[in-house]
Amino acid sequence: MDAGTTRSDAVPTEAVPTRTPSEETSPAQAERRAMGRLRELDVLRFVAAAVVMLHHYTGVPAPEWPGGNARRIFPGLAPFTRYGFLGVELFFLISGFVILLSAWGRRPGDFMVSRFLRLFPAYWVGVVLSLAAYLAFDSWVSFGPNTDGPLKRFLPNLTMLQEGVGSQRMEVVYWTLYVELHFYVLIALFTWWGITFNRCVAFMTAWLMFSVFALESGENFLKVVLLWRYAPFFVAGMGFFLIYRYGSNIIVWLLIALSWALGCYYDVKYNFPDFTAAPHSLYIIPAGVTVVFAVMALVATHRLSWLRWRGLTVLGLLTYPLYLVHQTVSRTFVPRLLPHMGRWEVLAVLVVTALVASYLIHVLIERPAQRLLRPRLKAALTRIRAGGPPSAEPAGQPGPEDRAADRS
Repeated sequence: MDAGTTRSDAVPTEAVPTRTPSEETSPAQAERRAMGRLRELDVLRFVAAAVVMLHHYTGVPAPEWPGGNARRIFPGLAPFTRYGFLGVELFFLISGFVILLSAWGRRPGDFMVSRFLRLFPAYWVGVVLSLAAYLAFDSWVSFGPNTDGPLKRFLPNLTMLQEGVGSQRMEVVYWTLYVELHFYVLIALFTWWGITFNRCVAFMTAWLMFSVFALESGENFLKVVLLWRYAPFFVAGMGFFLIYRYGSNIIVWLLIALSWALGCYYDVKYNFPDFTAAPHSLYIIPAGVTVVFAVMALVATHRLSWLRWRGLTVLGLLTYPLYLVHQTVSRTFVPRLLPHMGRWEVLAVLVVTALVASYLIHVLIERPAQRLLRPRLKAALTRIRAGGPPSAEPAGQPGPEDRAADRS
């Protein structure tokens, strides 16, 4: 659910005001410059966001559509778009890949600063736009009498911790952001240990196995901490990154295979009850999981490295804002346009409006916010570190690697 990804942050390091000649010509620096941008992940991110958007616009019950169900409005699309939730699984696979890439060689504070800059500026705009839509059009009434009003949801949602504190979401998709944030915290803790190939394999194995044990034991605390339901997708994504960087390894492939099996099982077990009217879902859901794993395997083995068109970068930059605002766009426009336009025209307006809004959020909010906040947050980190042991790497103005990592 992140926007851009670069190969240049495969082994990120701190930017410093000056570098010695040996630092300028280090193998890690040369590797970063040579690897370039992972445009194949830009494409996959956008595809995942588009699939989720169409899922919400045409494939699920939605109160803004007549009868409260978009499936009835788009009966030809719904049999396909009802499975758009698999786009979220693809997002989690990509996150496992990209977040390990971004965290490699970084200190916990630097990693969390880059994640904060990547997630929160656009997210806050999305929450504010959602609140504005609720207040302007009374659209929260459609959620029923037993739901929180928008003002009660607003502050918990600003923290992205709404799931943890028991608050309802401003938008349905926000649950995935809480899961992502949870994953980032686990990886930040991992960076304290120091990330190496062997430690990654140990971490992935332990995470996967203990998440299964937590499920078996019914221990809720462990189930929450270990993200048992989505651990297979994050672990597989991390494995795909290890293969991408180091080449094929039988142990890593076995971990990916185990993750695939668990992912298929969990998706069927916990999603199939919602598809009782479509018994073939018992086969389509694991087939869909298999497809997203196969696509990531192509990325990991460099089979999609031919995707080099620069325009693909734009798609990657639009992905996160698009994911955030597409439901707000639907709630706002469907009740007002549908009485005057056909369903397909309304769908086209929704898609175009969501894309334009995403572009504006990226240009007007994300970029300026990152330019404004990055040096201040890094300076704050430097002051915190100055209170402890001397730092070997003083923080200076952000270099290309820092900016690249913030986009990943």
